[in-house]
Amino acid sequence: MWSSWLGQYSTGEIIWILFGFSGQIMFSMRFILQWWASEKAKQTVIPQSFWIYSILGSLVLSIYAIYRKDPVFILGQLPSVFIYFRNIILNKRNAKKETKTETAETRSM
Repeated sequence: MWSSWLGQYSTGEIIWILFGFSGQIMFSMRFILQWWASEKAKQTVIPQSFWIYSILGSLVLSIYAIYRKDPVFILGQLPSVFIYFRNIILNKRNAKKETKTETAETRSM
């Protein structure tokens, strides 16, 4: 089965397909990590790793889409990378604010 399906592709194309699949796996991993973190916390949680896998998966899929010259796929993936980076920046800013608030509360006691 695989040989008849893969036989229609060159070695280079197979490498690109595997590259695309690796991006899809990374992108899908974010949901598994988010589910695991939420189960562990017994509430909905979006861990930092969710955004990292989102960025990695979207970048790989964007590169694959550019190679395939698929404008729908490119438009669906590439802009998201910037949103994911922005979410990481917001998370870091909020973490710094929380640390400063906790430090101030500890000092006032």
